[in-house]
Amino acid sequence: MPTADPRIDAYIARQAAFARPMLSHLRALVHAVCPDTVEAVKWGMPFFTYKGKNLCQMAAFKEHMSFGLWHGGDLMGPKAEGSGMGQFGRIAAPEDLPDDAMLTGLILKAMALIDAGTIATRMQRKAPRPALPVPAALQAAIDANPAAAKVWAEFSPGKIRDYAEWIGDAKRAETRDKRIAEAVGWIAEGKDRNWKYR
Repeated sequence: MPTADPRIDAYIARQAAFARPMLSHLRALVHAVCPDTVEAVKWGMPFFTYKGKNLCQMAAFKEHMSFGLWHGGDLMGPKAEGSGMGQFGRIAAPEDLPDDAMLTGLILKAMALIDAGTIATRMQRKAPRPALPVPAALQAAIDANPAAAKVWAEFSPGKIRDYAEWIGDAKRAETRDKRIAEAVGWIAEGKDRNWKYR
């Protein structure tokens, strides 16, 4: 395995005894099917990439492990995407592992999708939500502040929606007015609604 990542060696070594041989088996299988795979660690778990794109991943937990193909929904149908980190459910023992021949076929098909430039269904952009009306009081307050008005005009629809929802969700006039004052100050500084959480 010329592209073995020592972080994955360490990941496998610290897993429960039941998982280690299965993780090692899947790792070897991916390398056998896709000799050009490159190992990586993403979101704390082992990933295998092909031509710079995610091919598949595996993870281990206390009592089970999972294996998933990045294009799993494209290959196995949309329901396959809803089963957590992998399309094969909880793998707790060797008999739960998908058949090597089936996995080989799926990995080859996933590689073909990557070769064709197909974007995995899970990564395709969803249609944007419809515009949300900006509360009149918020718009008036922004218009009265030239700095805020300038930034507001350059905000993305999502940033505008975040502020419109926040102001629109206020139940009392006092709460709305307080939020508007805060919002105009933040907007004038170029801050989006969720700037405090970044």
